Amino acid sequence: MTARPGSALTEALGIRLPVVQGPFGGGLSTVALAAAVSEAGGLGSYGVHAMAADRIGPLVEEIRAATSAPFAVNLWIPRAGEERPIPDEGALAAHTDRLAPYYAESGLTPPSLEEANARKDFDAQVDAVLAARPPVISIVMGTPPPRLVEGARGIGAPLVGTATTVAEARALEEAGCDVVVASGSDAGGHRGSFLGPVRESLVGTFSLVPQVRDAVSVPVVAAGGIADGRGVAAALTLGADGVQVGTGFLRTPESGASPVHREALASERARTTVLTRLFSGRPARGIANGLVRGMADAEDRVPAYPAQNNLMMPIRAAAAASGREDRLNLWSGQAAALASGAGAGKYLASLVAEAEKVLGTPL
Repeated sequence: MTARPGSALTEALGIRLPVVQGPFGGGLSTVALAAAVSEAGGLGSYGVHAMAADRIGPLVEEIRAATSAPFAVNLWIPRAGEERPIPDEGALAAHTDRLAPYYAESGLTPPSLEEANARKDFDAQVDAVLAARPPVISIVMGTPPPRLVEGARGIGAPLVGTATTVAEARALEEAGCDVVVASGSDAGGHRGSFLGPVRESLVGTFSLVPQVRDAVSVPVVAAGGIADGRGVAAALTLGADGVQVGTGFLRTPESGASPVHREALASERARTTVLTRLFSGRPARGIANGLVRGMADAEDRVPAYPAQNNLMMPIRAAAAASGREDRLNLWSGQAAALASGAGAGKYLASLVAEAEKVLGTPL
C-alpha cells in the first residue's frame, strides 16, 4: 500500500498534516498563531532566539495551554567568530552617525555601546528550552551542539534543522537532526546559511529540494516561495515530505506582524524583495522600501549581528508604532502575492485542499 504524501513527516513530528509554520522572531511570532496552526493539524512554531532565557519556560506553558497538539520552538545557533561586537565608542559613533537622520526623525536616542553589543545567552536559552520540554525543537543558522541533540532526545522532542545547501543538509543529519528543512533562496526573512557565504548559498527552493532529498535519509521539508496549494503539491512531487510556509502565515491576522507590514505583504510592493543586512547585520529577504534603497551603499559597512540589530531596533519599533512602512523591516518571501490573508486555520485548510486537488490524493 502506497503511503500518503507527507506521511514520513507527520509521523516524525506527530502532526496530522505535513505543513510547518515558519518560525518568526522579533515579535512576529505569537502564541495565537502557533496554536491556531497546531490546532488545524500543522506544526505551529515560535521563534525564541531574541528572548531572555527566563521568558522561554512561561512562553512554552502558554502555548501548551492554548493547544494540545505538537508545536515547535526555534533557536538560532550562534556563529563562532562572526557575531563581532563594536570595539569602542569611536566605531559606534561611525555607525550611529549613519543612522542619525532616522533616530532624529522619531526623537530617538542612539543606543549606548553596551546596548549595541548586548546579546542573548545561548547556553541559557538551550537550558530553558530543554527544561520547558516543548514537543518539537527547531534550529537555524548552524548544526546543533551535542548537548542540544542529547537533551532533545532525552525529552523525546524531534530536532528540526534548516539547510540552504546540500552540504548543510548532510551536516545537519550527521549532527543528529531528525528532520531537515531545505530552505531555498525564495524564502523571506533571515538566510540560515552556515557552511559558506550567503552569496554562494542562494539555491532556489525547487532546485534545492530534490537534491537534498537525494542526499539525506531523514524527512525533508521544503521552504521558500510556497504560499498556496500548488506550491505544496510541487514540493511533494519533487520529493519533499512536507512544506514550511512563512510569509503566508505572516499575512494572517494571528501573526505579530504590524498592520502596515501585513498591508505591504498584500500589495504590489511585495513583488519586489531584496536581501539586505541593513536591519540586523545578517542577510534577510524583505520588501524593498525607502530605508533599504536610501542606505543601499552601506550594505557592506554596517556592523555584524547582533550589533546592527540592536542599533536598528528603536527605529524599527518606532516605525511599527507610527505605521511607517518605509522605515520597517518588511520581511517577505518571493510568493507573498499567492497568500490569501485569511485566518491561520482557514489558510492551512486551503493549502491542503488545493494540494490534494492538484495531486489527486489526500494528505
